[in-house]
Amino acid sequence: MIDVILFQPEIPQNTGSIGRLCAFTNCRLHLIHPLGFEINDKNLRRAGMDYWQSLEVNEYQNWDDFIKSPKRPSKLYLLSTHAKKTIWDASFQCGDGLIFGKEGAGAPDYIHQWVEGNRLTIPKYAPELRSLNLAVSVGITVYEAIRQISSSN
Repeated sequence: MIDVILFQPEIPQNTGSIGRLCAFTNCRLHLIHPLGFEINDKNLRRAGMDYWQSLEVNEYQNWDDFIKSPKRPSKLYLLSTHAKKTIWDASFQCGDGLIFGKEGAGAPDYIHQWVEGNRLTIPKYAPELRSLNLAVSVGITVYEAIRQISSSN
């Protein structure tokens, strides 16, 4: 369906919740190291424990390994609070990849440059607030992509 790519996630509970969402929606999960936790961390297992075995997880040592991987989706979108285009402006297709930066710092400039015009944001109605939780952002975006893909079939 859709590939979810987490760039250097820091919080195991977020990654566990995202893993659970990916298993539930039949999405693949890609984790780009370094991670801010061990994959066997008890909090990660607690958040996605009974779903983790049902999930296709691909791990990469760094961004370059991800880019070179044959498992990488060909079309990538970066979710960013700095984007002008919203998830509603995108035309998602089955097999697209959604990149989410780390919780504390987002994605580095070289990823922003790599995706060129494929930066998206979630519409915000409270301009004074900075951003949503990572797991919430992934859930909103994955379900918008699924909605678009389902309605085009």
